[in-house]
Amino acid sequence: MTAALVVQHGASGGPGRWEGWLGEGGVGVDVVAAYDGEKVPERLGRRPLIVLGGGYLPDDDERAPWLAATRELVRQALEAGTPVFGICLGGQMLAQVAGGAVRGAHGRPEFGSTTLTLRQEAADDPLFTGLPEHPTAIENHVDAIVELPDGARWLAESERCPYQAFRVGENAWGVQFHPETTADRIRGWNVERLRRHGVDRDELHRAAVRDDAAAADVWRQVALRFAAVASAA
Repeated sequence: MTAALVVQHGASGGPGRWEGWLGEGGVGVDVVAAYDGEKVPERLGRRPLIVLGGGYLPDDDERAPWLAATRELVRQALEAGTPVFGICLGGQMLAQVAGGAVRGAHGRPEFGSTTLTLRQEAADDPLFTGLPEHPTAIENHVDAIVELPDGARWLAESERCPYQAFRVGENAWGVQFHPETTADRIRGWNVERLRRHGVDRDELHRAAVRDDAAAADVWRQVALRFAAVASAA
């Protein structure tokens, strides 16, 4: 079985349901708990790469010193055409390494189940083709991509945040949202942080539960498609 290298940036930020979905597609996961002191490998080799989310900017090396090594893996993957999927922080990192730009505390934050809009460019994308025009996904971010890399395919947007999904080259995808997260994970979010942004955690959870079944159908399909790309590479 192909095994993707997965870089995890926080105790509650694991691969979630994507681990099972990737497994359905014949791709295992080798999770590096970088936040807990596990060393990020120096070389990616031919392994697919998944970079998860976390409460950092992509170059916040002082607070998260493993980010430099993670950026290097992203760079290696882009250079070799190795499949990459970046989620939230991981998506921002992909954008930055490929030549785009990310800004902290930029724009209007997004929390909980959020409606996305697929762009025309998604129609022929290997992962996003044929998905519903307006799927929902769970968001949890205050930082944002402000410029995509030159030549990137802009795949999805939302009302508050334009760069929700994109592709760099043939095999590297970044998303701002959390396709791996279940509604129940919202119960563990910091209540005071949400209140500072005028958001109620219980309301976020109820909305995410309402949308979860349809969202799971969509993002399972994307995970299976990424598994197929990873297996073929």
